[in-house]
Amino acid sequence: MPDTPVRPAEAGRSAPSRPGAVVAVLALAGITVSLMQTLVIPIVPELPGYLHASPSDAAWAVTATLLAAAVATPVAGRLGDMFGKRRLLLASLVLLVAGSTVCALSDRLVPMITGRALQGLAAAVVPLGISIMRDELPVEKLAGSTALMSASLGVGGALGLPAAAFIADHYDWHVLFWTSAVLGVVAAVLVLGLVPESGVRTGGRFDLAGALGMAVGLVALLLAVSKGADWGWGSGTTLGLFALAVVALVAWGFFELRTAEPLVDLRTTARRQVLFTNLASIAFGFSMFAMALVLPQLLQLPTQTGYGLGRSMLAAGLVMAPQGLVMMATAPLSALVTKSRGPKTTLMTGALIVAAGYGLNIVLMSEIWHLVLVSCVIGAGVGFAYGAMPALIMGAVPPSETAAANSLNTLMRSIGTSVASAVAGVILAQMTTSLGGHALPSENGFKAVMALGAGAATLAFLLAGFLPRHRPAGTPAATTAEASAEPVG
Repeated sequence: MPDTPVRPAEAGRSAPSRPGAVVAVLALAGITVSLMQTLVIPIVPELPGYLHASPSDAAWAVTATLLAAAVATPVAGRLGDMFGKRRLLLASLVLLVAGSTVCALSDRLVPMITGRALQGLAAAVVPLGISIMRDELPVEKLAGSTALMSASLGVGGALGLPAAAFIADHYDWHVLFWTSAVLGVVAAVLVLGLVPESGVRTGGRFDLAGALGMAVGLVALLLAVSKGADWGWGSGTTLGLFALAVVALVAWGFFELRTAEPLVDLRTTARRQVLFTNLASIAFGFSMFAMALVLPQLLQLPTQTGYGLGRSMLAAGLVMAPQGLVMMATAPLSALVTKSRGPKTTLMTGALIVAAGYGLNIVLMSEIWHLVLVSCVIGAGVGFAYGAMPALIMGAVPPSETAAANSLNTLMRSIGTSVASAVAGVILAQMTTSLGGHALPSENGFKAVMALGAGAATLAFLLAGFLPRHRPAGTPAATTAEASAEPVG
């Protein structure tokens, strides 16, 4: 591979004249894209009627976004490293606007699925934004800025739910997508005007065969995980997809190890700091999404169950909204801990806070303020952890591989959320109570999911314990940022 370029700052190039504006614009772009995770939640029950389709077919409007994001995130990261991160970020926002517009003009299933897939192709905005920050910002601003950018993944989702519920309650459902299109245009214009293009690039040839192999493996895996409950976990389709995923990903791994310019440098990925950060990210993705599945249902179930609070979707969104603000407020504190104690300590602290939040949820779930408190505690822990992950990844890879490595880390979180959705769905479908002839998730079912959320956070804590120790700034090992560490095994 070509020699690794140096950072522009290291080459004597000046930092952006308005670094604060750059951070704000990139964070806005990240929040805009993360809104796609919650945009359709308020209208999911009505989608079959809106699209003149069966419930199982209408569910593809959600699944298409997940699959497109899984494929696009690592591909866009690699292309950003090769041809320019700002260029790929703008392309992602254009796809978001195009997908939102298609959905806003849709009244049928196929156009809606197409538009939602285009929206999913924009998922790489957050890792691309983090990578631009590494290349362009002064070192003293980097930790706090990347923590804020990383937290935007959760902030957009938390703030987007009440906003989407309000729009869905008071306006035509197409307004949801017109709103996301407008936000995408605003973000793209601001990026075009205020964010500089990074000069750190790898060049080389794009690994098309590797991209196709990874796409087959990931789509098969996530399709089996996300649709297994509908098809049956023991069905031939589900088992066949799991088998295809294993075969495709193993073959892809062998191919990538023998390719001169791979889509994903697996040798870098195998370094201890990268490997255990990615494994912890899967656990955190699971833990964070478990809360997003449990709390809205608890808030909306009828009070006759004895544990439901009988609130509307809008009220549920408003209860969840403070979590996003807490995550944003936690980002600077996460950066301070990272600077003083290292990102390993920050990640482990976040894991313990999340586990404690789920522990509270098991005993405090009967009042609205209980759930507000729980969501804020878990949001604080997620803010700590999400702020540490980019620092850990960037501390172990050269600048020329930043976007690809951050994109892979984002993908690991997405896999965790997909697994959480499938596991929680199975538990809540099996542990039920009857009310008026209808089967509803039981209180013990919710507590079981919360216990799993706490367990996933504890697993993330244990995985983080295998990360290298923090070294004070200025030591030779610290300044090389673990970039030459030996692969695990």
